[in-house]
This record gives sequence, C-alpha cells and structure tokens, in this order.
Amino acid sequence: MVGTEAKLKERIKELTCLYEVTSIIVNSDYDQLQTSLEAIIYCLKRAWQFDDDTEVFLQNGDFHIETNGFNQDLFLIKSNIRVFNKSDGCIQVGYPKDKYRPSDFLEEEKKLLENVALAVGNLLERKQVHDSEAAIKRQVERADRLHILGEITAGIAHELNTPLANILGFTELLKERMSDPNGIRDLEKIVDNAIFSREVVKKLMFFACEMPQQMKSVSLIPVAENVLKLLGPSLQSKNIKLTKAFSDTTIKLRADTVQLTQVLFNLIMNAIYFSPEAGSIDISIDGLGKMAQIRISDEGTGIAPKIGDKVFEPFFTTRPVGEGSGLGLSVVHGIISSHKGAISHGPNLPKGTIFTVDFPKL
Repeated sequence: MVGTEAKLKERIKELTCLYEVTSIIVNSDYDQLQTSLEAIIYCLKRAWQFDDDTEVFLQNGDFHIETNGFNQDLFLIKSNIRVFNKSDGCIQVGYPKDKYRPSDFLEEEKKLLENVALAVGNLLERKQVHDSEAAIKRQVERADRLHILGEITAGIAHELNTPLANILGFTELLKERMSDPNGIRDLEKIVDNAIFSREVVKKLMFFACEMPQQMKSVSLIPVAENVLKLLGPSLQSKNIKLTKAFSDTTIKLRADTVQLTQVLFNLIMNAIYFSPEAGSIDISIDGLGKMAQIRISDEGTGIAPKIGDKVFEPFFTTRPVGEGSGLGLSVVHGIISSHKGAISHGPNLPKGTIFTVDFPKL
C-alpha cells in the first residue's frame, strides 16, 4: 500500500508540474521570457522524486538558466529543446553522484522532461514568430511613413527650387550693380545661403527619388579613393588614422557615379564627425560572391539601441541643432535601395559603429 501511495504521489507531482508549466507558458510575456523559463525549471525541480537534491539546467541560444546547486558533477538526464524541428539547446536534470545512481531516475520523470522540453520549444517558436511579426509590422509602418513623406518632400522640393533660383539670379544681378564692398559681401552671404538651401533641396529630391539616375558600369575602388582624397583635410584636421583594406581592386557595379560618391562621402564624413581626436577609421571593400561589401568603422560614441531603427529616417539627427539636417543617412538609404543594395549598422567593439553596405556586382 505504501508503494502505491508513493507512486500516486509522484504522478500527482508530475501532473502538477505539467499544469504549472502550461500555465506559465500561456501567461508568458515575450519581453520577459527569462522569468518564465526560471519558473519552469523550478517547477521541474519540485516534480522530481527527490526534489531537495534535484538540480535543473536550461540552455538555449538566448538563455542560460540553472538552479543554485547545478554543476556538471551530477548524474544527469537530458532532453533537447527543438525549435522549428532544429535542436536549439537542452534541459538537464541531475542528482548528486555521492547519494544517487542513474537508476534513481523514474521512467515517468524522463517522459515528463521530454514533454517540458517540447513545451519550451513551442514557447520559443511562438516568441520567434511574435518577434518576426513585430519586425514586419515596424517595416511596413516605416515604409508607409517614408512613402507618404517622399510624396510630400517631392512637392516641397519642386516648390522651393523656383524661388531659390530667383534669389540666386537676382542676387547676382544686384552684385553687378553694387559698388559698396560691404553690400557685395552681404550679397555673397545671400548667395552662399541660397546655394546651401539648394543643396538641401537636392537631398530632399534624392530622398524622394526625383533625381534621374545615370546608371553605368562603375569601378568601385577609384570612386572610394577619390572620396578619401576629398576628405583628406577633414581626416588630418582631427589627426584620424585611416586604415584601408581593398581586397579586390577589380570590383565593378552598375551604379550612378554621383550617387555612389554621395553614399561613400556621407558615410565616411559621419565617421569623421563622430570620431574622437586621434581616433581610427577602418574602411574595407570585399567581393563576396555576387555582392560587393563596404564596411566603414569608427571609434565614436556608437548608436544607442533605442535609436537604432531611427537613424535612416529623414530629419532624424543626433547632431546639435544647426549642424545637420537629418537627411544624410536617409538619402544614403534611398540611394542604396534604388541600386538594389542594403545597408546596416552594428557596434564596433569596444566602442564605435560599423556601417555595412552591400551592392550587387556587375
């Protein structure tokens, strides 16, 4: 009778564990999955026959959780966690070797472990689906915003072009009639500011895809070298060390030379701006199969995770007021997309940022 009662007690513990694990999974917050998985391993600990001595370990690509006394010097049973039919971690349950034998594990406990590992795998699958859906939703919302903004921007750019041309034209006429040196100097300031405004309009039109492209075969390395030559004084003024690594000098792209130059100029200029005095900038160009990859890394302050998705949005800038329009990276993103390429950024450990640009090779 005692044996039957003990077995019944163990089955109740196992069923209770399954019920608790199911409840935890149903109520899981995908943003706080660590908490849910910790609760699951302690449910498993309580479900084992000798629960006071039981230790549990759960490992997944993103998580590493264990009970306080877990170590590898235990008799262990293990069940793999499968996510989308691929092994992605495991759950292990163990007893101390000085008190127990492998035979002390019950067959029902092994089945329980398999069921819990299956449930955890399902939870991780749902999290991945949830994250993918959220990412797709953000991309769609961003695409909608950019489309609407592109239409508005194109209209604004066209409206501004005519008055800016008039300002420049009439100012030049006034300069011809003006004899006062101070007046001429003031008119030159008007010209300079009108030209600056016209450049902003050009950037708006690039962003709105209103500038016609002249696509042709372009050698990538010479374009990069020309940009670096143009930016030589800026590099020298901050005493920045430049490291180049061009593994393939024969890379050709189908591209608009002016727009390709603008992409490289903006990205390298950004790296210079955010780099500290006597910092280092690394530029590499590699041929990777059908793609050409450009990597530009700096040792600046880096991009905070909370603004990582915003850096390519128009009019977003981390520069002080008056030092940037917030159009540089959005224009770069638009140009690269129109060339069927891709751009991304990541941390340059221990500090700084790496921008990676991929273009299809010709």
